[in-house]
Amino acid sequence: MTDTTKDSFTLAGKEFHSRLLVGTGKYKDLEETGAAIEASGAEIVTFAVRRTNIGQDKDQPNLLDVISPDRYTLLPNTAGCFDARTAVRTCRLARELLDGHNLVKLEVLGDEKTLFPDVVATLEAAEALMKDGFDIMVYTNDDPIMAKRLEELGCVSVMPLAAPIGSGLGIRNRLNIRTIVENARVPILVDAGVGTASDAAIAMELGCDGVLMNTAIAAAENPVLMASAMRKGIEAGREAYLAGRMAPKRFASASSPMDGLFF
Repeated sequence: MTDTTKDSFTLAGKEFHSRLLVGTGKYKDLEETGAAIEASGAEIVTFAVRRTNIGQDKDQPNLLDVISPDRYTLLPNTAGCFDARTAVRTCRLARELLDGHNLVKLEVLGDEKTLFPDVVATLEAAEALMKDGFDIMVYTNDDPIMAKRLEELGCVSVMPLAAPIGSGLGIRNRLNIRTIVENARVPILVDAGVGTASDAAIAMELGCDGVLMNTAIAAAENPVLMASAMRKGIEAGREAYLAGRMAPKRFASASSPMDGLFF
């Protein structure tokens, strides 16, 4: 029997046991943010550097008051960046504010309507950040070729979208996600588009190493309860993947075979 309590994955040389990564946006206040993160069991917490106070403004609430770097691995991200230069500058600002922190989530968006990634600009930014010594977790589309290209470039994790950011539509292209997972030698984390716990479970059943989400929790009627549900969905999906599902069959197969009947 597999002991899932010892199941882990590695990012930038560090081991993690929780496969649920969460964001900090869209909550009603920092108290709710902290409570939801606690319920999620997440070890990695991401935040938008351009939209979050982590010490830039001494007169405003500081996010670090509820996500202490002593307890969580912080993942500053470049949400809201629409060109490579701005994304690179944002990562450098985060490193300065966080005393040399090198782990970042890179996303360079293509347009404001779809928030799909601009993969050309993403490659440009990733190359520049790599030369600067950053450990890059990169948001991209669900294209297996681009995912492999980003891995070969040196990104520590590739994060294909399940659906548009904040849409809650779930995984739209399971076959592509599975192909990305099968071809990868770095952790693959589904990022964006998850709506509920079953979506998270499906991502894990496809073999993903984890799922990053924000809106699915923060926009729920009860964010703290949803965070708990997502935690369980991740765990169930991972266990199902490790267990190895039965092969689908076109026709019925009796649960109690007819062979060897006594009468």
